[in-house]
Amino acid sequence: MAKKKKIIEENIEPVANFSQSEPANPNGDHPEKGEVVFTQHDIEKLIITVRGEQVLIDRDLAYVYQVEVKQMNRQVKRNIERFPEDFMFQLTKDEYNSLKCHFGTSNKRGGDHRALPYAFTQQGVGMLSGLLRSQVAIETNIKIMRAFVAMRRFLIQNAGILMRLSYLERHQIETDEKIDLILDKMEERSPKMLPEQIFQTGCVWDAWSYVSELVRSAQQRIELIDNFVDDRVLSLLIKRGKGVSATIHSRFTKDFLTDLEKHNTQYEEVKFVQLPHKNHDRFLIIDDTVYLLGSSVKDMGNGLCAVTKLTATPETVLGLLK
Repeated sequence: MAKKKKIIEENIEPVANFSQSEPANPNGDHPEKGEVVFTQHDIEKLIITVRGEQVLIDRDLAYVYQVEVKQMNRQVKRNIERFPEDFMFQLTKDEYNSLKCHFGTSNKRGGDHRALPYAFTQQGVGMLSGLLRSQVAIETNIKIMRAFVAMRRFLIQNAGILMRLSYLERHQIETDEKIDLILDKMEERSPKMLPEQIFQTGCVWDAWSYVSELVRSAQQRIELIDNFVDDRVLSLLIKRGKGVSATIHSRFTKDFLTDLEKHNTQYEEVKFVQLPHKNHDRFLIIDDTVYLLGSSVKDMGNGLCAVTKLTATPETVLGLLK
C-alpha cells in the first residue's frame, strides 16, 4: 500500500508560529541605505531555530543591516577569531535544503548562492555589530537584540504549550506508523489474486469471493461460458463496474431467461448467447484474460475445483464456440 510521507524537521524549525514573510523590496533588489526601515517585529519574523539555537541567516542579517552579503561576510572572515562555533556556524547542505523547503527561501537577497549560508546566534550578532559601524547598523542592531530577547521571552512564556504540541505531533506520528503496520499485516495475510487457485471441497465462500474479485477487476467486458447458469450468476455480475459489458454463453432454459428478463429491467443489461452445442469446460473472460473454471460458477467450492489463468486469447476461445 502507498504510505504516507513523514517529514520531521529535526534541526530547523520556526520560532513559535511566526510567518516567514519578509519586509522585502517589491522588486526583490537589495535596498539602498535608508530605503527601508525595519521594525522589531519585522526582525522577529526572520529569526529561526537551527540546531537548537535562535539564529539569523547571513542573507537576512545583511538585508536588515542594509549591506551586501559579501561585504559583511568578508568582514567576518577577516575577524574569524571573534566568531567561535557558538557565535556563528555554516549550515550543512541538508539544513539549507530543509530551510528552503520549509520557508521558501529565495535567491533575491544577494550573495554567492552556490555557497552554504552562515547562521549567527545572538552572541554572533553582538560581535558583528562591532565590525559594522554605520548608523543604520547601530540602530538595526538594537532592534535585533530586542527581537532576540522577545523571542526568548515568548518561548519561556509558552514553553508548556510548545512542549504539548511537540508531544502531540510525536504521538500522531507514532499512531500513523502503527496504523500503517496493521494495514501492511492485513494486506500480507489477505488472499492474493493468483494465476492459479485451487479450492477444497466445502470452500464455497472462498471460491465465490475469488470469482467476485475477478468480476470487480473487469474494466471493459465479462464473458461467461457455462452450460449451467441460474440467478446466482446474475447476482455475481451485478458486482461489475459501471459500463462493463456482460455476456453469458449458455444452454437455453426457460426459468433462467425469465430471471434474466427481470434482471435487465432493473440493472445494466446482461446479454445471453445460446451455445450451439454442449461444452465440457467452463470459461470466464475478464477483458483480455481467459480463466478456465473447474466447475460451474453456481457450484464453485461445492467440490474440489480450480481456477486457472490461460495464455489463450478471448478471441481464440470464442471462435471455438461456433
